Amino acid sequence: MKFKNLLTILVLILILASAVNTIYASEDREYKITSAVIDLTVQENGLLHVQESYNYRFDGTFNGVYRDIPIKSGQNIENLHVETDGAYSTYNIENQGDNLHLVVYLWADEAHTQKISDRNVRVTYSYDMVNVVTVFNDIVSLQYKLWGENWDVGVGSITANIHLPGNTSNTYYLNPPYFNKSSSLNGNTIHAVTSHIPSGDFYELQVLMPLSDFPNATYATHINSPGKAQIEQNQAEYANSINFWGNVFTVFAMLCFISPLVPIIIYLIYGREPKVNYNGIYERELPSDDPPSVVNALIQNKRSIGKPNMNGFEASIMDLINRKIFEITVGENEHTNDLFLKLNQDRYDELNKCDRITFNIMNRFSVNNILNMSELSSKLSNETNGKWFANNFDLWKKTVANEYLNKKELSWYFNRTGTELSMIFGLLGLIFAFILFIISILSYHPSSDMALWGSIFLGIVSLITIFLPDDIFGQWTKNGRVYYLKWNNFKKFLKDNSLIEEHPPESIVIWNNYLVYGTALGVADSVYKAMKLYVPHVSDDDYYYYDLYTFHRYSGLIMLSSAFNTGIHASNASNSGGSFGNVGGGSGGGGGGAF
Repeated sequence: MKFKNLLTILVLILILASAVNTIYASEDREYKITSAVIDLTVQENGLLHVQESYNYRFDGTFNGVYRDIPIKSGQNIENLHVETDGAYSTYNIENQGDNLHLVVYLWADEAHTQKISDRNVRVTYSYDMVNVVTVFNDIVSLQYKLWGENWDVGVGSITANIHLPGNTSNTYYLNPPYFNKSSSLNGNTIHAVTSHIPSGDFYELQVLMPLSDFPNATYATHINSPGKAQIEQNQAEYANSINFWGNVFTVFAMLCFISPLVPIIIYLIYGREPKVNYNGIYERELPSDDPPSVVNALIQNKRSIGKPNMNGFEASIMDLINRKIFEITVGENEHTNDLFLKLNQDRYDELNKCDRITFNIMNRFSVNNILNMSELSSKLSNETNGKWFANNFDLWKKTVANEYLNKKELSWYFNRTGTELSMIFGLLGLIFAFILFIISILSYHPSSDMALWGSIFLGIVSLITIFLPDDIFGQWTKNGRVYYLKWNNFKKFLKDNSLIEEHPPESIVIWNNYLVYGTALGVADSVYKAMKLYVPHVSDDDYYYYDLYTFHRYSGLIMLSSAFNTGIHASNASNSGGSFGNVGGGSGGGGGGAF
């Protein structure tokens, strides 16, 4: 996926999230359960008495609350009562198969005419549960969720008190343990306090009690088999699972935080440059006779060494002007001077594949072999022309790479092993970081917080690794290193007017080479400025070679850059949401409604 597309998706997600927040904000109300107090009393006959008190904070106007209590097969609820503090109430009870649905209507006045608004209300449910306690041959068990997964909101904290029939040989478990703030067993009472429990998770109690405490357990479920060993095994396996995930999150987080060691190792093995016997400070002459597109691909395009960019394409056009394949003429008008390129069709056959593509691109927008540079941008603003240009520009880049810098040729200059390994690390790192981020977000395990930050850190490291220049992790060969240093020093020479002043070129032909390769290296403006200073007069014999200076003088390179950028943008026009004025596509209109 292209980076621009990824950025678009992220922006859309942010817009959607903002819209959702706006919708919820428009309701102008919210509630939360600040705390809960749950008292369980296990009686000798196996009956479980439950009293639940939930402290609500309402901001805005509400009708009431509801409570769903799951009922398993064979179980039953009796003696249900509902009380409220902070509001008047009525309630309805509905049996919905395996669920008891309680709806509590809250009122601000005794006459039940005004809904509640902006207040604290405590709602207390009390009831008895039959056949919840289980009697095995060797133990009595109570497994009860103090907080279920199906609440709409979380709870700030739970205070639980569990009263048992006896005060000896009792064992209890509270799961998951990471919600426990404190717990204790004093005599026959278990006391526990939790931290915040979010919606979607549960908090469960399991108590093992001796058979002797239940002499006549008529309200309990009886199972004619031993249960203690299996329950203890289940608890041990659950604890191991919790510990396992804690270790997994911890290990993954540590791997994320030490992940920079991987690109560092890649750099140390493949990225350090070889020592070469070259100590030049600058280069006055062209270090090689390679085409400007090749120099551009190797020296200027550090994000993808071996592939030319737009500067290389513009330099190829400049080279064709220098070789008289394209000739420059200036048309003088009343207010402006138009710059024209005349395409020499008679010399087309002598061009190589790359230059032919360049020629064909310029020829597409010419009329009778004459291209008006001032009209090129408007022609490329057309979507069809823009797409055609973008496709042929890509073809030109691939042709340069295949003709001059295929895998074998490029290996003479540059070793891409480290670059490729760093790219693999970056892509795999992003995938792993994304997966770990999602798992950490969905998990309530305390160790998931560290894993969450680790995934973010890994994602950042991976992105940086992907977007670093190729020569950070890749390595120039000895031949390539000398090549790079010489051309880089030549670039420094072109940028430094003081050096050109000390060693000015002896002819306009050399200046032209400076302009062509300065364009390939991204410093054409510096060359042109120096040329204006140090070539103020041109002899008649030099005018034949003076097209490049004229091209720059009349902003030809600026017009090229502007036109080609317009073409690239126009090629993406169909993705920008533009309108062609179809029926029904105008502004205004809309509709409305209410509920």
